Amino acid sequence: MDSRAGSPPPERVELARVSDRISFLYAEHCTVHRSANALTLTDQRGVVHVPAASLAVLLLGPGTRITHSAMAVIGDCGVSVAWVGEAGVRYYAHGRPLAKSARMAEAQARIVTNQRSRLRCARAMYEMRFPGEDFATLSMHQLRGREGARMKRVYAVESARTGADWSRRSYSPDDFEAGDDINRALTGANAALYGVVHAVICSLGGVPALGVVHSGTDRSFVYDIADLYKAEISIPAAFDAVASDAVNPANEVRRMVRDRIVETKLIRRVVADIHHLMGLEDDLEPDFGDLLLWSELEAFPTGTNWDGHGVPA
Repeated sequence: MDSRAGSPPPERVELARVSDRISFLYAEHCTVHRSANALTLTDQRGVVHVPAASLAVLLLGPGTRITHSAMAVIGDCGVSVAWVGEAGVRYYAHGRPLAKSARMAEAQARIVTNQRSRLRCARAMYEMRFPGEDFATLSMHQLRGREGARMKRVYAVESARTGADWSRRSYSPDDFEAGDDINRALTGANAALYGVVHAVICSLGGVPALGVVHSGTDRSFVYDIADLYKAEISIPAAFDAVASDAVNPANEVRRMVRDRIVETKLIRRVVADIHHLMGLEDDLEPDFGDLLLWSELEAFPTGTNWDGHGVPA
């Protein structure tokens, strides 16, 4: 006999909203397991406990092993999981996050498939990146030209501020070590930023491939959103890492990006900015969604047999 018969249903556990979670946790050369509702990270130095519900994304680097029970609590808490290369530089795959609603994906599709709304959204992105400038009448070609000139100035200012040598942005996607210190640091910093932005997009139910300014890759929207914060987060961190005379600036920059993300409360801002750009209210939880049937004029609930007069199935 089931001892639970007649007992009240269990209370729903309130999960932390993605905007309230810490940004990301990077793990490498360790075993990820669970203890109750916490994650444990174990290596030769000992064990660290991490509350799973407070994480937005877990980045699994080289040499990491994760148990089935750890993945179970991660899934229950709606934590995104990304498998990455050393120091988060490469992105390989991600697991299903918390989002259940289709509203973000539908909003992206509406914007991207209409030329006027897409250009309007692109202009809004550039206005956020370069406040005080007027982009209301610029074409995409003109927007890109304005961006190129502005980014050259950003790099020059950071070089002058830190004293780190700078000539131009140059890197090979297939040969990370081919670049100089500053270019490797920039690549590492941007990769860490991409990982966090990717996790937020997935957590909100967005489609990383449906970009506005960028297109043609499975992370187009990730690059769109990450570009909003590079001049504030990843670029200064890269120049600071090189100027710090760290033994490995590409590793040091990951910690600097992490600290800047915490200091600037970036995850909360990314959530708000995405909702603003997509024209969505910021009051609906991502784990709420209704399954509906599409029609030309309105959506209808499922669970109904529409043969005849629409008698419930």
